[in-house]
Amino acid sequence: MAASFNEQDDMITEINMTPLIDVMLVLLIVFMVTLPAITNTVKLELPRADSAPSESQPQRIELSVDAGGVVMWNAQPVDEAALAAKLAAAAGQQPQPALQLYADRATRYEAVATLLAAAQRAGLTNINFITSPKS
Repeated sequence: MAASFNEQDDMITEINMTPLIDVMLVLLIVFMVTLPAITNTVKLELPRADSAPSESQPQRIELSVDAGGVVMWNAQPVDEAALAAKLAAAAGQQPQPALQLYADRATRYEAVATLLAAAQRAGLTNINFITSPKS
């Protein structure tokens, strides 16, 4: 017996265009609605400002301590009394200078903590710890 194909069993080989047309019409309407909102702009005149160069950067103070506990102020050795006087004078400057603290790797923490406490007592607030990368 030969198999017979009904019309219902045949595969439909054409593409249904109705959903594609519906999507295209929806996109067309969305673009038509949003286009006037995008192109209409508000005229706005912003105030003009002349920029002047910023004030000079605050002075930097390099304070270093080596493994032996010797304190250096801008590469000049200082004792405790002179250090306290220099820190107090630096704290009184406007703008306050940035204190850059260098400490040798072998320096005891006690020496670093003493320098930090002296800077805090003097009133210095901008203290930077400077480290050197491992070589």
